[in-house]
Amino acid sequence: MKITAKTGLVLEGGGMRGVFTSGVLDAFMKHEIWFPYVVAVSAGACNGLSYMSHQARRARYSNIDMLKKYDYISLKKLIKDGTIFDANILYDRFPNEIVPYDYDTYEHNPAVFEAVTTNCLTGRAEYLSERYDHQRLTQIVKASSSLPFVAQITKVDGIPMLDGGIVDSIPVVRSMDTGHTEHVVILTRNRGYRSSEPDLKVPRFVYSRYPRLRVALSRRVAEYNRQLELIERMEDWGEIMVIRPERPMEVGRVTRDVEKLERLYEEGFMLGERFVNQEQLTGV
Repeated sequence: MKITAKTGLVLEGGGMRGVFTSGVLDAFMKHEIWFPYVVAVSAGACNGLSYMSHQARRARYSNIDMLKKYDYISLKKLIKDGTIFDANILYDRFPNEIVPYDYDTYEHNPAVFEAVTTNCLTGRAEYLSERYDHQRLTQIVKASSSLPFVAQITKVDGIPMLDGGIVDSIPVVRSMDTGHTEHVVILTRNRGYRSSEPDLKVPRFVYSRYPRLRVALSRRVAEYNRQLELIERMEDWGEIMVIRPERPMEVGRVTRDVEKLERLYEEGFMLGERFVNQEQLTGV
């Protein structure tokens, strides 16, 4: 498979399951496989940023090594600050001090990078891109990763935003709508997975200022399952190529077990390499 200007890379989110994606992307970077268009959600957007700046193993360090060192997932933070993740470490100290983000490489990368957010006012997906404004880029990715109920709403351009996975967890349709005809999709769930959680009507006192967001939240499980069905149909029809975990999933959205995260990362790296070799993948 030769990557062309019409090839899109789609990255699902999934919280800490995103370490699988970081493994796949590190394998791509090892073999210098670069896509001209990347659309990513939540944890996929965080991992996609390091891919766009060509910083191999940076996302792995954030997801595994830094978690061990800084323990940035905490129920105490949720109770105290309204967010389960330490935003200061993840979106300030990490990109500016701990492992500085290579903004220069990102700015000169000709590829297009879009992060999916959910507009709290409309309850619809927004596909946002930023090349030069560092603060706005950070806010976009932070918003895309702001999980409902356990993270605070993030404003981008003055608009309140939350996790893009609420309405578009696997944005392959966006990749199609932007004119791409070939798609490589990286998922963070095993084939055949469907969420068994019931969709529940969100009470009015939750996100009381955002009625359309409550509607979107009340439909998100059914929508996610529909997207999974679409992905599998498109894969079976040969319309897209999918890389997903093959081992039984043992990592959840907020898993803190470093050994489990390490195993999932290594699986992602191995399957990424296998994909490159089997498909004889070549970059643009």
